[in-house]
Amino acid sequence: MEYTGQKIKNIIDKKAKIAVLCGGMSNEREVSLRSGKNVLAALKRLGYENAEMVDATRDCVEILAKGGFEFAYNTLHGKYGEDGCIQGLLEILGIKYTGCDVKSSAICMDKEMTKNVLKAAGLNIIKSACIKYDENLDIEAAVEGLKFPLMVKPSGEGSSIGMSKVDSIEELKEALKVAQKSDKKILLEEYLQGTSITVGVLEDVEKNEIFATPILEFRTKTLWYDFEAKYTEGMTQFILPAELPGALTKEIQKMAVLAHKACDCSGVSRVDFLVYNNVPYVLEINTNPGMTDLSDLPAQAKAMGIDYDNLVQLVLNTAAKEL
Repeated sequence: MEYTGQKIKNIIDKKAKIAVLCGGMSNEREVSLRSGKNVLAALKRLGYENAEMVDATRDCVEILAKGGFEFAYNTLHGKYGEDGCIQGLLEILGIKYTGCDVKSSAICMDKEMTKNVLKAAGLNIIKSACIKYDENLDIEAAVEGLKFPLMVKPSGEGSSIGMSKVDSIEELKEALKVAQKSDKKILLEEYLQGTSITVGVLEDVEKNEIFATPILEFRTKTLWYDFEAKYTEGMTQFILPAELPGALTKEIQKMAVLAHKACDCSGVSRVDFLVYNNVPYVLEINTNPGMTDLSDLPAQAKAMGIDYDNLVQLVLNTAAKEL
């Protein structure tokens, strides 16, 4: 799909009062503030003069309730922003919002739940197990049937926070202590040395179309695409579009849209994959992709002719849905 040179039509009144939700109380607060700042600037350039930034800490409930906001542009990342919590609050307050709803946000924030839904939809996933952390956990029993090395991932955390790669039971014990600081529920996933890629999925409300962006491949200076690689300039080499065969590219884009729909996502998402021996595996779905200067989604959109401001307009339009 080509958008080069096209201006995305606004279906939200330019006079509407819009809260740009950012910051918040998760481990991704600083990244979210950067996303929010960029989105607010774009909204102002687009003519939405009544847009303002709202830091979604606990006092945001009162600010939103009394602020007369009609819409919320959600740039919150992580806990409370991507797990359905803020979405539920906005629905109670009657404020329409961008992106995924309560249910899809909750599903995709939980890595185990996401894998279960994707597997049921017939999509490829890497072999894994999920545990509840406890100091008395029988770790050898927990990894029975899995092959080292393993990736250790807090089930309800984003931006690779709390993740580790381990090669033995002893390393796993230490990694679990780190991961449980973010979430007691921890995913243990077999590590495959493959190509890391990500695909944006966007919805054009006016055209009633859901489509995948070009595929972004990343080659990091770290062992995997961790927090440092994601948010430190120069730590990752980005290849856009990814250096993949044409048929495989189309297959992965199709899988991204299927994953988005399987988890009942709406508006926008970003689907992460690992390609191993030319087989694409879905890793997870991010329901509120970053909008910083270094974020993946703006770069992917730009590669298909959607500049930053038009991307913001496209996403804002998804808030026109009925609550």
